[in-house]
Amino acid sequence: MTLTEKLARLLADLDVFDDPQERLTAVIDRARRLAPLPISQRTDDHRVRGCVSVVWLACELRAGRCYFHGEAESPVVRGLIALLSDFFSGATPAEILASDLDPLAALDLTRNLSPTRRNGLASTREAIRAFAASQVSHP
Repeated sequence: MTLTEKLARLLADLDVFDDPQERLTAVIDRARRLAPLPISQRTDDHRVRGCVSVVWLACELRAGRCYFHGEAESPVVRGLIALLSDFFSGATPAEILASDLDPLAALDLTRNLSPTRRNGLASTREAIRAFAASQVSHP
């Protein structure tokens, strides 16, 4: 499934919520059902800089595809990081680098967030892109 198709499915799944705040609550509830990032991966190496809330992002490449697992101390940030992680997981590095899709903006989830939270989420998105860039093989 392409990132464009994933975004369309995500929009359809959360389209039942007219209000962005209700959508955000649904995203936070989804994240509560996910397994937390293991303590062994909550290290400085996985820490995302630029976030007010402490955020960790574990990244790996399997069979040519990127996979992400995020964690945050704040439940709101954890939900948004989980959404970003899930959205970009399974994509190739080239797909991530070629994409300017932002599922958080498309779902109107960032409008009511503080500027510092928006900056932190942008830092997480950049960490995802940086990992993808580090995995692109150069001829």
